[in-house]
Amino acid sequence: MSSPDSPPASEIEHALPAQRPLIGILFKLASAFAFSCMGAIVKILGASPASHTGFPVGQVVFCRSFFALIPVFVWLALVGRLNTAFATTNRAGHLKRGLIGSLGMFFGFAGLTTLPLPDATAISFAAPLFSVVLAALLLGEVVRLYRWTAVLVGFCGVIVMLWPHLSADALSISGSDIRARGAFFSLAGAICAAFAMIEVRRLTNTETTAAIVTYFSLMTTTFGMISVLAGAFDPKWAWVAPSAREMLLLVLTGIMGGFGQIFLTESYRRAPASLVAPFDYTGMIFAIAWGYFLFSDIPDDLILIGAAIVSAAGIFVILRERQLGIDRARQSEASSQRAV
Repeated sequence: MSSPDSPPASEIEHALPAQRPLIGILFKLASAFAFSCMGAIVKILGASPASHTGFPVGQVVFCRSFFALIPVFVWLALVGRLNTAFATTNRAGHLKRGLIGSLGMFFGFAGLTTLPLPDATAISFAAPLFSVVLAALLLGEVVRLYRWTAVLVGFCGVIVMLWPHLSADALSISGSDIRARGAFFSLAGAICAAFAMIEVRRLTNTETTAAIVTYFSLMTTTFGMISVLAGAFDPKWAWVAPSAREMLLLVLTGIMGGFGQIFLTESYRRAPASLVAPFDYTGMIFAIAWGYFLFSDIPDDLILIGAAIVSAAGIFVILRERQLGIDRARQSEASSQRAV
């Protein structure tokens, strides 16, 4: 599944010493694989025998965020950027992004625990489509007919993916209706991820990638722990004592999330975002494989069709934004030449 704490590609790319596209693509594939492993572990924990309903989402969010800090801090130290991890001039922006991103992680994990892994992953890919709409509404970006058409087609794909889960009343307690709520959780997670993308764009004006990643991880860790403490009032949020195996899985959730973040950042450092971004959709292939081998899940035909539509629309948006970026660069160059 896509990560809610994706690094700002524009801020990363400007520091490239020399681009190596193939290495960048390999890092992107490694990132998609790591995040798919994280999603599979979250799915396992959601059905763990430690409790009848699995581990509380807040406990999983806490472990995913806390243990992710270990590989992230090691990586920042190795690349000589640990000193920038806490440097900030925009704490309010980090707070806003942290609140939205944490909410997205809670929704996303709730969707993973109630939906088949491929379904939840496919719905999460709607986030870039929502980000186009939000960029137009909140950032005032000009979105022309081509991208609006792609977004509209992509949303049709989302409806196709949701359709198998919307056949019954979501207020009842039957299995199919639990999956309907899971579909809405995954969709809400995608919307929150899109809002988080917009906040990241704003933060890149003053903040480093290290600071953005660090503050987000610290905030999701904090909110995860707060939700666990809420277990004093509602037992369903209370910390569930894990077995040794389950504790290992909780730690691995964070480790894989941390490595996914590192690989993602390194992919943008070695190749243009427009080149590596489409490979994020390989996460769907990994999700289908994990779903089949670990949970015997076989995606519904509508899920596959909808995922293909959303992926195609998302890739079109990425390629279109790349072309617009090239056009803007040419216009800027032409304007500077005329000024001379």
